[in-house]
Amino acid sequence: MNWKCLTLTIALAAAGAASPAVADQLDTILASKTLRCATFADVPPFAAPDVKTREMVGFDVDLCNAIAKELGVKAEVKPVSVEARVPEVKLGRVDITVANLAYTQGRAEQIQFSDPYYLAKEMLIVPVDDAGKKKSDYEGQRVASTKGSTSEMSIKLNKSDPLTFQDTGSAYLAVQQGKARGMVANTMTTTKLVNESKTKGKPMRMIEEPMLFQPIGIGMAKDNPALTAKVNEILRKLDTSGDLNKIWDKWLGQDTEYKMTRTDKVVPLSELKFDPIP
Repeated sequence: MNWKCLTLTIALAAAGAASPAVADQLDTILASKTLRCATFADVPPFAAPDVKTREMVGFDVDLCNAIAKELGVKAEVKPVSVEARVPEVKLGRVDITVANLAYTQGRAEQIQFSDPYYLAKEMLIVPVDDAGKKKSDYEGQRVASTKGSTSEMSIKLNKSDPLTFQDTGSAYLAVQQGKARGMVANTMTTTKLVNESKTKGKPMRMIEEPMLFQPIGIGMAKDNPALTAKVNEILRKLDTSGDLNKIWDKWLGQDTEYKMTRTDKVVPLSELKFDPIP
């Protein structure tokens, strides 16, 4: 018998037995009484600084606050860049990402998604005098978007040439200046830009065929089943109570410049019919 090996084995076993189980992130949130929430830095109507107070406001900010309220904690909003939405939560710098985060296979390999709370579309806008009618007309053409977004992915999937920027405003300016033939963003953003272009800058129009359909959910670090289950539970509660639609209507509804109605329900991703993007 090798007593040194036996002694080492017993010591390691005892240390393992004494080590506490890895805590779920939900426990940390409840203990700190704070929900750290990543949002866009400046992408209205999702999250952007209020022009008067400079505090972050928007749909995603309100949703983060609603989740924090249901948890009985305070929300701590952290504005991040588009491409930082996944790394911030993956590395534990925030607890959740609420930033119009679309499900992709690549992202799902890195982080955990909640059940989707709406199905978004990536839309292409171009100058009104552009000859294109459908997305295939823009294959091989330079199209602008924000860097690291599903908008950029949709451009690549369409075999177009992406010209990317840190923010939506810069991508739109590139089209206005003729540096790109069009721009891709979510329906809300493109609707707003088309409406604004009627009185300012080069008039724009939207190509009717969506570049991409995408389920939108909340991002969390992997291996936190209690947090995932709780966030899904809260989303379903907000949906059933009508509170989620109230937040939607405040920022995106018929009394806003977007005039959009939310008809989606919070359901498991497996119940949705869509083609997941890489």
